[in-house]
Amino acid sequence: MAIVTRVQAEAFEPGAELSQFTQNASAAGAIVSFTGLVRGQDHAGRALTAMTLEHYPGMTEAQVQAITEEAARRWPLQAVLVIHRFGRLAAGEPIVFVATASAHRSAAFEAADFLMDWLKTKAPFWKLEEGADRAEWVAAKAEDDQAAARWR
Repeated sequence: MAIVTRVQAEAFEPGAELSQFTQNASAAGAIVSFTGLVRGQDHAGRALTAMTLEHYPGMTEAQVQAITEEAARRWPLQAVLVIHRFGRLAAGEPIVFVATASAHRSAAFEAADFLMDWLKTKAPFWKLEEGADRAEWVAAKAEDDQAAARWR
């Protein structure tokens, strides 16, 4: 089984990543992908211009790898790709990409959902949302913790 994780500052093209992933998982019966973007609004509806993601080098990569390996243990996957960016990203830019391949769609969907829930709550990233006249650190949200708890 192929597991690839990348934590990077560089931009990526989701379509190209999915195309390459699909070529490498040609024996799969199902491929599911998710692309997360930097929102143009915060949860209060205020305009955002950018988000800065900070991380702890070494620890972040190890945790993203561990989360991905956990998904591979839980579901019969043939391949997994996780890309997570750090640094300053403008609104609309891709921030995270997850792709899973399995013989069956339910495993591919569930694994991708699990990965996003656990990346959101367990990967050590700190997010600073920037608007025209403000910058605020994003606090953990109870609904994210509740979503992740269903996988315990």
